[in-house]
Amino acid sequence: MDVFGSSGTRGVANEEITPAFVLQVVAAAGTVWGTDRIAVARDTRSTGRMLENAAVSGLQSVGCDVDRLGVIPTPGAQAYAAREGVPAVMITASHNPPEYNGVKLIGADGIELSVSELEVVEETFLSEADGARSWARTGDEFAVEDATQRYVEGVREAVDTEKIADADLTVAIDPGHGAASLTSPRLFRELGCRVVTVNAQPDGRFPGRNPEPVEKNLADLGRLVRASDADVGIAHDGDGDRAIFYDELGTYIEGDAALAALADAELGPEDATVAAVNVSQRLVDVCDRTGADLELTPIGSTYITSRIQQLRAEGIPVPVAGEGNGGIYFPEYSLARDGAYIAARFLELVVERPASEVVEPFGGYHNVRLKLAYTNDAEREAMLTAVEDAAADSRAEKNTTDGVRLDYGDGWVLARPSGTEPVIRVYAEARGEGRAEELAARLYDAAEAARRSV
Repeated sequence: MDVFGSSGTRGVANEEITPAFVLQVVAAAGTVWGTDRIAVARDTRSTGRMLENAAVSGLQSVGCDVDRLGVIPTPGAQAYAAREGVPAVMITASHNPPEYNGVKLIGADGIELSVSELEVVEETFLSEADGARSWARTGDEFAVEDATQRYVEGVREAVDTEKIADADLTVAIDPGHGAASLTSPRLFRELGCRVVTVNAQPDGRFPGRNPEPVEKNLADLGRLVRASDADVGIAHDGDGDRAIFYDELGTYIEGDAALAALADAELGPEDATVAAVNVSQRLVDVCDRTGADLELTPIGSTYITSRIQQLRAEGIPVPVAGEGNGGIYFPEYSLARDGAYIAARFLELVVERPASEVVEPFGGYHNVRLKLAYTNDAEREAMLTAVEDAAADSRAEKNTTDGVRLDYGDGWVLARPSGTEPVIRVYAEARGEGRAEELAARLYDAAEAARRSV
């Protein structure tokens, strides 16, 4: 797809993602959906209001009434869509830097559109079909004042409130100035926790840290955990659909370790789980131990969601699924990645034993994540060709589900183009840190040399 990636469409606001572009894309979605009512929401980005207005105008022009939800986490918009039975448009760039924004399309079931559904919207957009209605048939708009409140209530009612409250936990939260600033501190206070926060003021410039919840951006949270003697630290991305953790010692917990711990508590021999091709050996180990099946997909929430739906339609239980970036699904609760719910479920484990002990069985692996930017298609193609050539010279087991993954037995490396940024991403994992760095360097260096030669 030229317009939509694996998680919607994103780019630099007012350059790639302009109001005119958003208006046209969303008008195409409204035309395809063919419904008379659609919700529109946004995260806290400074360009969010501008692009939200464009989305509302696009929908009204094709005859749709619009429910304006305002600033709310993406899972909150998904919950609203499912509850009201209306599609939704989310203006967000998730974890991308402040200058980015984008559009995510959500069906009336609260689930992100599948690749095939996005292709229909894209075809309508590219055809420049004019679905504009006459002035007398344009849509109206309505402000929804209680969307965040009802979202928080829904998460609270879906977890073991009494169990969490009785544990008298202290929780440190870093929403990263994103949409979860309005919801997660409130949720965990309502769950009976003592809550301390950092970067919890909604601010689309993200002055305290970059929206991506990776270790290098979360030093303030680690310090807050130690200073407040918190039981756990929780970090979110810009639109609140991911959760990353710190233990009670103020130590960063790898997202793959948290996923493995949550999966280990849920999976059994009759179950399956779904993960992207950059899956950690930690989850492979859990599946080997529990007897659960592991299904791999291309990277991107759309692909994982679609595979979960297919398995459940076949009668195969999928209690938990997701990626090691903090985007975890609990399909019996929702087919949405929900950072607040993920965090609450992790708290249910922390009630039983300290966070460091929760993830201790899933340690021992070292991860390297690199990215290499390109500026044009020629550089991109040269870099991908170089990666494929390097893989062809390897004796490792090769998987081309999404990019190129090489499994060496004692570690693995994956190189693939991002679906949301002009970068090639390189992931590697091994028991030894040096080995992980060595594996990552093989493909990274090949791509870098090719980029320089263009």
